[in-house]
Amino acid sequence: MAILCCGGAGAAEGLRPYTVVGDAIPDSLTGAPGDPVRGKAIVTSRQTGLCLLCHSAPLPEEKFQGTIGPDLKGSGSRYSEGELRMRMVDSRRLNPDTIMPSYYRLDGLERVAPAFRGKTVLSAEQIEDVVAFLKTLRDETRNP
Repeated sequence: MAILCCGGAGAAEGLRPYTVVGDAIPDSLTGAPGDPVRGKAIVTSRQTGLCLLCHSAPLPEEKFQGTIGPDLKGSGSRYSEGELRMRMVDSRRLNPDTIMPSYYRLDGLERVAPAFRGKTVLSAEQIEDVVAFLKTLRDETRNP
């Protein structure tokens, strides 16, 4: 069953509508593919994505990688583009107890600092860039 998301108040705040199908958001939030080079910069940024705070990745040049979340190595083999997008947009839809932030959500959030209320952590374009980068992280032992 497909569920259309981000209508109502969210759309008024600038969120682009998307459709959830199962455990994925199959279509790009922007209608265009992301840029994996920009996505890598977001993943490695200690100010923007903060991904490496919790996750490790096959990026030996990046020190102090996290171990709380799953290793990003092979994520492009384990998950479809739509599954990666869902995890970035709102991982709580898949696991209500996760500590991973919802990077493209406005409603239902609590304890948000006043400066960040009404804003997503990442833009739709940034989500697509991170998804494009994660798709490059292929497990060499699996089929493409």
